[in-house]
Amino acid sequence: MISKRTLPYIALLIGVSALSMTGIFVRWAQAPGTVTAAYRMSISSLALLPFFLKKESGRKPAGWGWLLLVVAGGLFIAGDHGFLNTAIGYTRIANTTLLNNMAPLWVALFALLVWKEQLNRTFWLGLLAAIVGAVVILGTDLIIHPQFGLGDALALVSSFFYAAYFLITQRSREKISALRYLFFANIASAVVLIAFNLAIGAPLTGYPMRTYLVFIAIGLFSHTIGYFSVTYALGHLPASIVAPTMIAQLMFTSLLAIPLAGEPLAAPQILGGLAVLTGIFLVNRSNRRQAQLEGVPATEQ
Repeated sequence: MISKRTLPYIALLIGVSALSMTGIFVRWAQAPGTVTAAYRMSISSLALLPFFLKKESGRKPAGWGWLLLVVAGGLFIAGDHGFLNTAIGYTRIANTTLLNNMAPLWVALFALLVWKEQLNRTFWLGLLAAIVGAVVILGTDLIIHPQFGLGDALALVSSFFYAAYFLITQRSREKISALRYLFFANIASAVVLIAFNLAIGAPLTGYPMRTYLVFIAIGLFSHTIGYFSVTYALGHLPASIVAPTMIAQLMFTSLLAIPLAGEPLAAPQILGGLAVLTGIFLVNRSNRRQAQLEGVPATEQ
């Protein structure tokens, strides 16, 4: 039987695995990035609707503050995926995944400076190892394919939205369930993205069946399963722990991009990936050590 302490980590692993296919799906869709994002949020909302009606429709959280947090989360999701999906059309999948996953740095700095979270030495060592590994991967890729431009800049912008999503979700999950949060955040995000596409004249229909199948795959697998798992984990683990672990997307996506997108890895990129994994291990170890010192279970902070 899986213990309550272990379940959030399992959910986080599932979330990382599902989200790692995002870049591949977006490339396969061959549609504007903001359109793919709009379908992703809309399909995920429909998928969650029956579960929401069964488990959450009768529950009424106290006050309306939670709704503001949910809408903010939806806006951040829209910004994250809108910029990220667009970036994939201009540069390599590995580049966009790496730069998007710079979010842990912004999360850690915000948690330290604003929320006054106590981050110990092991955490910073782990985060440094992860960032160094990420830089090695990006640097190698830039030497082989010197193309740091619009796509990479858009991916970097998406990392700020990604970080904001982690932070707002950690606060939201203190008030409402993962299912309620993700359902309403998806709706808010879908409305924003559909309105944006209509405003810029991006076509929402007229794509081949293959594209619509990819839309369904990214909506159900990458978003519904991926984000629900991460959202659940954020209800039991601090954002400063979940965010660095999400860097594992870089490893999985880069490996998947070799056979699925024709983007091979060089030896330095593999070494950088090992540094990323080492950093993730140290970050999670720091969480457990800090919890033991405080007498709090690591997954219940």
